[in-house]
Amino acid sequence: MSDRHPLFKPLVFVGGLVFGFGLGFSHMARPEVVLNFLQFEDLGLPFVMFGAAIVSGVAFALLPRIRDAAPLTGDPYERRLKPFDRNVLVGGAVFGVGWGLSGICPGAAYASLGTGNVTILWALAGMFLGAYVQGYWRSQRADAGAAPSGAD
Repeated sequence: MSDRHPLFKPLVFVGGLVFGFGLGFSHMARPEVVLNFLQFEDLGLPFVMFGAAIVSGVAFALLPRIRDAAPLTGDPYERRLKPFDRNVLVGGAVFGVGWGLSGICPGAAYASLGTGNVTILWALAGMFLGAYVQGYWRSQRADAGAAPSGAD
């Protein structure tokens, strides 16, 4: 039994619907638009990203002042910091290479599929395979680290 509010899943769905509509409306679900941005030919992407960041920033700044806890989960608002380590740098670089090669990031890939871009399925398949390989690699490293080395 989940302790989340009954509207949690429907509101997550609506959030995804709004996100996908916004990506489609702003043409950011089209890989050629993203690739044009990466070649400094179309600077619409930063305006879309900054617009989203401003709306989110205002919401994250105001909600903790209005409520003590998140309305749908009941979790208290707290600041969660992720360390800036090698994994962040390497993962960001690998993500950037994939973004540059495909012209699409994960959220926009799904929105692109919704706009009729069926060839984006290749990028989605690559994302799933890449995530699977990374998870397998990490689990193998964890298993090897937990096993006694015997070389001491």
